Amino acid sequence: MQERVIRFRVATILAVIGIGIAVWTVLHVVSVARHVLVWVAVSLFLALAINPLVDLLQRRGIRRRGLATGTAFLLVILVLVGIGALFIPTLVDNTNKLVDATPGYVDDLTKGKGRFGFLETKYHVVEKVREQIHNGGAKRLLGLSGTAVSVTKGVVNIVVGVVTIVFLTFFMVLEGPVWVERFYSLLSPASQPRWRRIGQDIYRTVGGYVTGNLLISLIAGASTTLVLLLLGVPYAVALGLIVAILDLIPLAGATIAAILIGTVAFIHSILAGIVVVVFFILYQQLENHVLQPLVYNRTVKLSPLVILVSVLIGAEVAGVLGALGAIPVAGSIQVLIADYLRMRRERAIEKPVVT
Repeated sequence: MQERVIRFRVATILAVIGIGIAVWTVLHVVSVARHVLVWVAVSLFLALAINPLVDLLQRRGIRRRGLATGTAFLLVILVLVGIGALFIPTLVDNTNKLVDATPGYVDDLTKGKGRFGFLETKYHVVEKVREQIHNGGAKRLLGLSGTAVSVTKGVVNIVVGVVTIVFLTFFMVLEGPVWVERFYSLLSPASQPRWRRIGQDIYRTVGGYVTGNLLISLIAGASTTLVLLLLGVPYAVALGLIVAILDLIPLAGATIAAILIGTVAFIHSILAGIVVVVFFILYQQLENHVLQPLVYNRTVKLSPLVILVSVLIGAEVAGVLGALGAIPVAGSIQVLIADYLRMRRERAIEKPVVT
């Protein structure tokens, strides 16, 4: 039997080693700079949400990009300040009352009283929690270590992150078209129309999803607040804000919000709890069958299965932010795949038939 000798050229070996080093370097940089990359991703989504307003202002007479961007940011800030002036005092008051009332709920639970006293009388929840705390379970579970330092560091990171995101968003909106044109200029003249079309499709997909998702969350929070106010449930504004934030999370966010708000409503009264549960069931049907299809089908155009898989992968990779960004990323990948298949079909049609 003749032996076969396989030899690799030195250049091939060096190329493989170089690729491995490059991949390791990229992964290391991503791991070290993950917070910065998250800020960039959030800024990109916000820029895509604000850019249509800038384009509208430019079409309506403000020709200069910088002036239109500044005007758009000023309008957004004024809207946020107006909303804050209307709701923040009530939100702070509701939050303070909720914090003040929490010890009473805990006291009732420890004594087996109130609507959730059965958790102690039947399942001895309080004793189990105390045992976990005594054995260091809470520390292991929550990662409590240097609490004061951690809280201070977290607050500083939040402030720095918010300021950084605001500036990143502003410059992305201001300079975005210039950078996009620079990218297109690097391509050959023959391929530019194709990639411009792909860019427009991705822009519509991501921008439409971000804007629509924010609108859906606003509707969810406002409608929940209205229902809670009508039922006389305390902390309505604070709870509505929680719903709006959680509703941003695809698929699972609305369910988590329904459980939390329903629990608070049942503490207030049985009737309020039942009404809130019915409201969330009906609203979920409206959101799932009317609101979300308007956003996902017209902008992202993804099937429910692809949405679910994308969200699960995104959540596993980057937590909540990964879940938020999974759908537009999947939509962008779908745009690229659709364009590739279209180009392949066109080439098959143009290819002469050999007889």
